[in-house]
Amino acid sequence: MFDIWSWVVVIGVVLALLALDFFVAVRRPHAVGLREAVFWSAFYFAVAIAFGLALWPVKGGDVATEFIAGWLVEKSLSVDNLFVFVIIMGRFAVPPEHQQKALLFGIIVALAMRSVLIAVGAAAVSAFSFTFLLFGLLLIWTAIQLLRHHDQDPDIEDNPLLKVLRRLVPVTEGFREGRLTVQEGGRRMITPLFLVFAAIGSTDLLFALDSIPAIFGITREPLLVFAANAFALLGLRALYFLIEGLLERLVYLSIGLSLILAFIGVKLILLFLHEDVSAAIPHIPTPVSLGVIFLILIVTVAASAWRARRHPEERAHAGSLRQLRKEREGERRA
Repeated sequence: MFDIWSWVVVIGVVLALLALDFFVAVRRPHAVGLREAVFWSAFYFAVAIAFGLALWPVKGGDVATEFIAGWLVEKSLSVDNLFVFVIIMGRFAVPPEHQQKALLFGIIVALAMRSVLIAVGAAAVSAFSFTFLLFGLLLIWTAIQLLRHHDQDPDIEDNPLLKVLRRLVPVTEGFREGRLTVQEGGRRMITPLFLVFAAIGSTDLLFALDSIPAIFGITREPLLVFAANAFALLGLRALYFLIEGLLERLVYLSIGLSLILAFIGVKLILLFLHEDVSAAIPHIPTPVSLGVIFLILIVTVAASAWRARRHPEERAHAGSLRQLRKEREGERRA
């Protein structure tokens, strides 16, 4: 559907936006205020919507709808990433002026890793008809686990990459003016900021194991999958500073996201049955998917706002795919 020049244009736009982010976040390190966060969040929302509208006259309404639905899924799932980013920033006590840099480098690594997963996923979808069935079952399992542990947060200290880095490379005590590595005492050392960006990138890879199958439930076109992921990730830096204080009020977000994952999982299974078993089995059209996802998000936000007013002491959690190790150890002792 898309030729090589379409890929060149999309990748060029993404690289240009990354360069812009690099100039804003790295060349001019500073604490981000509300006005700046609003501006950049609106900018990246506008870029994604403009891309979708540009697809309409060129590729048709169905393709444009697929992109918008896919981008909305990725954007909503990426909000859950922000919960974990808040935990990571707090755990490492990252100074406000260095948070943008950590987010940007983490997002670049995440985008690179997601590109690999998108290529693998696209190849699997093309080669094996049962890939949709596997993706659907994976999303339903993830939705169930997320629903079971929606009141928990991931254990950052359990991150295997951080354990390996701490064991192999010495870590400085301070942030060393925002540098990632330093030369001290004749040896190369990494700073806590390097650990932060490694934690953000590796954590996002785990989220990608859910979000990539989810968007393949919306569209099979690799370019749309890549563009939806790229535009969703590029806006995370600004969105983090915009809704950082509001995240803890979205008490039902993990439940809403689990419903979205379950819905797309069912959609993928029906699609597999429709194409490989019987054409009489119904499948869910993309416009219907877009409406359901949008409705779930609206209800989730509205219900969270209502709950927050009734119970202001409650705080939202990112959700976890497994119980925390400390809880399991406590159960063993009991």
